[in-house]
Amino acid sequence: MAAAKNKRTRKKSYKQLRIEAELAAQRRQHRRRQVITLASIAAAVVVIAGVVLFTGGDDGEEVATDSNASTFTTAGSSAGKPCVAVSDQLPAGAPAVPVDVGAPPTQLIKRDLQEGTGAEVAASNTVTVNYIGVACSTGKIFDSSYERGQPATFALSGVIKGWTDGIPGMKVGGQRLLGIPSDQAYGPAGSPPDIAPDEPLWFVVEIIGVS
Repeated sequence: MAAAKNKRTRKKSYKQLRIEAELAAQRRQHRRRQVITLASIAAAVVVIAGVVLFTGGDDGEEVATDSNASTFTTAGSSAGKPCVAVSDQLPAGAPAVPVDVGAPPTQLIKRDLQEGTGAEVAASNTVTVNYIGVACSTGKIFDSSYERGQPATFALSGVIKGWTDGIPGMKVGGQRLLGIPSDQAYGPAGSPPDIAPDEPLWFVVEIIGVS
């Protein structure tokens, strides 16, 4: 009787061990499936993130090359914001920019600050200029040839419309204030990181040469 009982006990123990081994194997297989699933999800997230980074998202817009390209997208549009006085210190040698404080320009403003006496600029010309540019809504200087220490040369056919239409008629030696509505500057896209969407601009432009 004792031998038979021991035999049954051993059989029961072996069966229990097999069951526990099978359960352990199932748990290991389940954990492997979880690891594989999580790895697949992580890989998919990496791929999607890479696609968004290099295509600029779903809206089809071209990604700006500047590393701060999203600065003004987050900040929002400057449409309708009033113009403020220049808030930055002027670079050495730069003229004051007499911004019309208040309502932003809705039409191109051309105001001669100093009449030139040299050759007259035509729309088809290339000009060499000194200039300083200010954002209407912030009063920040976003560009200046004075800060770089040398004039710039532009074909008037290849610049923003506010310059194409605003500079012809000037003469070498002349200095002109331009108040440029956003639709004649960089429009809804702006020019990150320094020019917000729908930002009107103010410039003082001095003609150094014309060709």
